Amino acid sequence: MTGTTGTTGTGSAGGTGRALAVALGVVLAVGGCTVEGTGPDGKGRAPVRIDVTTAPAGEPGKRETPRGREEPDGPERTPAGARRPSTPPARTVAPVLWRPGDSGLDVRELQARLRQVEWLVDGPTGTYDDLTERAVRGFQGKRGLPRTGRTDTVTWQRLLGMTHEPGTWELYLMGGQPAAAPDPRCMTGRVLCVSKTSRTLRWMIDGRTLSTMPVRFGSEYTPTREGVFEVYWKSRHHVSTLYDSAMPYAMFFSGGQAVHYSEDFAARGYAGASHGCVNVRDEAAVADLYAQVRNGDKVVVYR
Repeated sequence: MTGTTGTTGTGSAGGTGRALAVALGVVLAVGGCTVEGTGPDGKGRAPVRIDVTTAPAGEPGKRETPRGREEPDGPERTPAGARRPSTPPARTVAPVLWRPGDSGLDVRELQARLRQVEWLVDGPTGTYDDLTERAVRGFQGKRGLPRTGRTDTVTWQRLLGMTHEPGTWELYLMGGQPAAAPDPRCMTGRVLCVSKTSRTLRWMIDGRTLSTMPVRFGSEYTPTREGVFEVYWKSRHHVSTLYDSAMPYAMFFSGGQAVHYSEDFAARGYAGASHGCVNVRDEAAVADLYAQVRNGDKVVVYR
């Protein structure tokens, strides 16, 4: 009796469950059920229909999706009208060629090209300093590139496309270029050996170079005289009576022309010119030179 009742109860409950499932299936099959979603961009997605009349478990070629939908195996499909989430492409980081603290001829060329497009005023110096970093950052920002201040391959290619290859003049606008080979007349004695081609002064004794420094000359209207001279007067705190300008550490060698420190040269580089004198922009270097040079020492100015 008890077994019969239990069996009957179980069968009745199972029948009731099946009946409800069938009824619900009919209702949903006719009316359907929708679930609103939100896409990756925050916009509403098209309603996704859930159909409870799914295939029997284990049916070949079918898989149950997380939202209750049934799709064939293979690449994931997206309901019509819905935006499929996409993975953004990995960002490629361009290799860095030069960065703050670097130095050398390549950095000098970078600075010369930045001067051509007016992002850098000073230099070139050959050292990747804070001014160079600021210039690179400005150049990058103007062209929509990451404003890192470091020169990567993309930044360099853009700069190459906008500029021409700098010549010696542009590369060494502020001095620092290699000194030219000494004139044969500089190879004996104590000599201030001055090359107009490389714009350098060598201090030499018996053919040995003791120091080298960048120099600037007179303009085409007040040229620095060429030839062999000698220092005939030294004046530590000299002031030009003709131009009313300071000429510290002056070492006169031809009329009113002298080797001396120039504050203008230090500030403007080769953008200016002297009135015929040989200007030195490094005050410490010319002070040391002044202490060593004697009256009567030879001065050779050559091309």
